[in-house]
Amino acid sequence: MSATTPQAPTKLQLLELLASIGTAQWRDFATAAAQHGLTAMQAKVLAQLDGPLPMRGIATLLVCDASNVTGIVDRLEARELVRREADPADRRVKNVVATDAGREIIRRVREEMQETHGALDALGEAESATLYALLQRLRPTMDQDA
Repeated sequence: MSATTPQAPTKLQLLELLASIGTAQWRDFATAAAQHGLTAMQAKVLAQLDGPLPMRGIATLLVCDASNVTGIVDRLEARELVRREADPADRRVKNVVATDAGREIIRRVREEMQETHGALDALGEAESATLYALLQRLRPTMDQDA
């Protein structure tokens, strides 16, 4: 018997697989967020707030109009999960900052993503390291417009 070399997947096959995994991860994220009374978009905003982020920057990340971000941030602010602060460099710009409660709730949402955790648990250490390295290589080119 001769060993056959697996054929490399096409770009279309890779794109379809990435889309499928992304959709499943988003569904899991939205389910976990809903358990904390958050919409998927509210949770996505919280997940983006590693530091102060201008409202316009959030709109760019969410690929939506800035007016939509205002409503999302208003609801998060009402729950004391974020606060608005004037940008020190330009007082006209409002930055959104996660509160301790906001950081805690998004940590819990990520922790409770059972389907995603289960899928990742199927990988060994070497496979996890390889996947991480490959995704890190893709990220700079995928994030360049963000």
